[in-house]
Amino acid sequence: MMPRAKVNGERLLKRLDDFAAIGATPAGGVNRQALSTEDRNARALLASLAIERGFAVFQDGMANLFIRRAGKNADSPPFLIGSHLDSQPTGGRYDGALGTLAAFEVLETLEDAGIETDVPIEAVAWTNEEGSRFAPGTMGSQAFSQASVPEEWHGIRGTDGMAWRDELAATLLALPCAEQRMLGFPIRGYLELHIEQGPMLENENIPIGIVTGVQGTRWLEITVTGQAAHAGTTQLAFRRDPMVAVTSALHRLYSTIMPGDANARLTVGRVAAYPGSINAIPGSVSLTIDLRHPHIDRLNAMEADALADFQASAAMEGCEVNLRRTFDMSPASFSSVVVDGIEQAARELGVPSKQMVSGAFHDALYIARVAPAAMIFVPCRGGLSHNEAEYVEPRHSVAGAQMLFQSTLQVLGKLATISPRRP
Repeated sequence: MMPRAKVNGERLLKRLDDFAAIGATPAGGVNRQALSTEDRNARALLASLAIERGFAVFQDGMANLFIRRAGKNADSPPFLIGSHLDSQPTGGRYDGALGTLAAFEVLETLEDAGIETDVPIEAVAWTNEEGSRFAPGTMGSQAFSQASVPEEWHGIRGTDGMAWRDELAATLLALPCAEQRMLGFPIRGYLELHIEQGPMLENENIPIGIVTGVQGTRWLEITVTGQAAHAGTTQLAFRRDPMVAVTSALHRLYSTIMPGDANARLTVGRVAAYPGSINAIPGSVSLTIDLRHPHIDRLNAMEADALADFQASAAMEGCEVNLRRTFDMSPASFSSVVVDGIEQAARELGVPSKQMVSGAFHDALYIARVAPAAMIFVPCRGGLSHNEAEYVEPRHSVAGAQMLFQSTLQVLGKLATISPRRP
């Protein structure tokens, strides 16, 4: 049996309130975008809490923030637990913050109970998971997994016009108490607690989701080009209307992809007609499509179906199609060793749980490429996230932290005989 200790739920809930005040919005949400003043203030608060408890504080060149509780073997690669502190512009108070603060609560609970671990355990707050101010998202975990910063990031500007490079430098300078550390150091493994951001757990009245992987995501940008013409004088026989082609193709895709496969996801996020005049047939229509599936073969088939449907519809209308893939993330399966550890922890605690695949991508996706990793989900009301009304029941926040605590100890025991990989 692993050591048992109870997390301090009252302390955790107060911390959630304290951090929600940093970047608080009038509607009860949080605007704490990556590398902003608010983000720096949240990082500073976490670092100060860590120093008060005698933990060491580090940051790497991507401003990933690490809080270290020492283990018996000081030279061993640490086991990481955590999430992120940045938010959407009108985000909720739990997305990311719950996982980060629960990780810190695990360190405090270990300290309070006097439990000594063989390896160091570190709570981590990854930089720019959301990607709302600076795209792409999951910057911190991506760079960590590659042990380098992609060259193309250096020229990125945010939605506010600020240079990513300058804001990163300012964020690093804003935390002088943190010792600098190399990017992509060896780690023992990784666990991340997160809100589900979907309705499944709540609907099934299950408090814990054991995440076995992340579905693949593919973003497409499609432009259908026809011929602009007068809306009132151009008869049907003389029209080359790209909007007709687009709506026809989408009707077929919406009628087949998701209805025929419960694991498939199809979303059209943007549609724009050019020139955009109320009394003109558009010359072209552009749109984006977000495709997701846990299996790469189905993801490939969905993309092929989309291209075929648009080409067929465009041909019917005398139009042309251009399709460009703008984002491609393969599905990922998490470590069976880590998943087994979480399941054993759930049995020890007597907590109902279910295995599930994450519909959203998280930092754990990239860390899983360099070390054994998995995730724990807790329910959120109505499955609502990236919204100021995002809400997690206090009992679920505390239960999630307790699961993270017990799972960490279980997973450490299982990983003891496995040599760590280097990023």
